[in-house]
Amino acid sequence: MLPPLTDRALAELGGIGGGPDTLALLVRDQDTRRMLLLRAILEAADAAGADVCPPTARERLRADWALLEAAEAAYGPADASAVRTALCRPLLGPWARRCLQALTAPPGRASGADHEQRVRELAADLAHFSAVAAAVAARAGVPFAVRLDAHGGALALPSLGALSVDGSGPVALDVVHRHGRLTLSRPGAADVHVFLEDGFGAWSDSRAWHPAYALPALLPDGPPLPLEDFDPYRAAPGDPQCYGLTGPATLDDGERKNWLQAWSGTPAALLPAGEQRPAEAATLLRCLVPLATPDRATAEARRGSCSATRSEAFGAVLSSTPPDATRLAATLVHELHHAKLAVVSEMVTLHHADDRARYFAPWRPDPRPYDGLLQGAYAHLALADFHQRRALDGSDRAHLDTDWSQFARYHAQVGAALPALVGSGELTPPGRRLVECMVDAHARMADHPAPRAHAVRALEYVRTARRLWARRVPQELRAPLA
Repeated sequence: MLPPLTDRALAELGGIGGGPDTLALLVRDQDTRRMLLLRAILEAADAAGADVCPPTARERLRADWALLEAAEAAYGPADASAVRTALCRPLLGPWARRCLQALTAPPGRASGADHEQRVRELAADLAHFSAVAAAVAARAGVPFAVRLDAHGGALALPSLGALSVDGSGPVALDVVHRHGRLTLSRPGAADVHVFLEDGFGAWSDSRAWHPAYALPALLPDGPPLPLEDFDPYRAAPGDPQCYGLTGPATLDDGERKNWLQAWSGTPAALLPAGEQRPAEAATLLRCLVPLATPDRATAEARRGSCSATRSEAFGAVLSSTPPDATRLAATLVHELHHAKLAVVSEMVTLHHADDRARYFAPWRPDPRPYDGLLQGAYAHLALADFHQRRALDGSDRAHLDTDWSQFARYHAQVGAALPALVGSGELTPPGRRLVECMVDAHARMADHPAPRAHAVRALEYVRTARRLWARRVPQELRAPLA
C-alpha cells in the first residue's frame, strides 16, 4: 500500500535535490500514511472500552465520517480528491497521533482523577474531528445541522475561520449549513452568520468571528497557502517550544501584512537557486504556522530565523515573522529538507544508531545524537547549495556578499560533520547510499569556492566552535570521529 523508495529517488534526495516524480513519491507516502492513521483511529475507537471512549463518542465519530462521505459524493468525480486533500492537512496529523495514542494507551495506575482528565481530553480531541467534517462538508455544499463543541474559548473550522466564545470549558453550538451560509447558535448569545468565500476563508459581520487567512499561491495556478494562526493543534500540549520563541502566534492585520510582504518576494528569492527550489516548495509546503518572538529573544530569533518542522505535520513549516523574502526563502529550503529526510526515514531505515547525544555539530552548542547530526547536516547542506547557487547566479546584487558568507559557513559546517556520518558502522545500505550522495554534493560545491575572506572566516568559526565544544564535552562522552 505504501510506495517504495526507489534507488533513483534516494540518490536524488541524497544530493539534496528531487525531481517531480521523487517529490510526488514523498507526498504520496505521507498522504497514504495519513489515511491509514485515520482508519486506525476509527478502529481503535470501536475497540476501546466504554470507560475510555463512550458509545456517544463512537457514534459521533461515525456520524462525522458519514458527513465526509457525503461531501465526497457531492464533489463527484470531477474533484474526487478534495476530501482526501482536506484530511491530509498538516495540522490534522498532530491531532490524529494524539487521538490514537489516547485510544490505544494500555491501562495504567492512574488515579481516578487522572483517568477522568484523560477521558475529557480525548473527548475534546475527538470533538475537533466534528468541526473538521463540518468545514469540509460546508465547502462541498452539503446541507447539514450538527452540534459542535468549542474548547479553550474558540471553535476552529479549518479553512473557514474560528469563532471566539466565552469560557475555556466546553461550549456547545448548533451549526447549520445551507447554501453557502453557516449559522452558529448557542444559548444566551446572538446567532452568528458566516458566509463561505470561494476557495478559502469565510466572512461574517460578527466581531466574534475570525476568518481564516491564506497567502497567495507560490506559483501561478497553485492553491493559496494557509497561514495557520487559529488551529488548536498547531502546537500540541506539552510540545517543546522552538529555542528562543514563545510558541505559535495569533496574528493581527498588521502582522499578516508583514507575512504577505515577505511571502510576495519569496518566489523571486528562490529562483536564483534554480527552478527546482520554487517547484519543491510548491509541492511540499502546505501551510505556514506563525511563531511569536518573545521580548528577550536571542539576536538570531529577532531576525526572524527561528523555525521548525514537526514530523507528524508533514507540509507545515513553523516560523517567526520573516524580516524579508530572502530569509523566508532560506527558511523554507532549510525546513523542507528536514521534512524530506523525515519522510525518507519513515520509508526506509537509514541507521541503527542509538539516541545518545555525543556528536559535534558546528551549528549547535550541545552534543547531538547521530540522527540529529544527520538531519542537521542534510538541512545545512541544502542551505549551502541554496546560497552558493544564488551567489553564482549573481542577479541579487544586494545579497551577494551575504550569500557567499552563508555558503562558506554552511559548507564548512557540513564538512566538519560528514566524517562522523560516513564513518559510522550503524548505517544501513540505504543510509550509506544517502550519506555518500551527500558527500558527493558537498565535494561538487567545493569546485566553486567562496571568496577567500569568507572561506577563512568560516573555517575559523568551525574551529572555534569545536574548541568550545571540546571544553564542554568530556572525551569519554564523545563518539568516534565526533
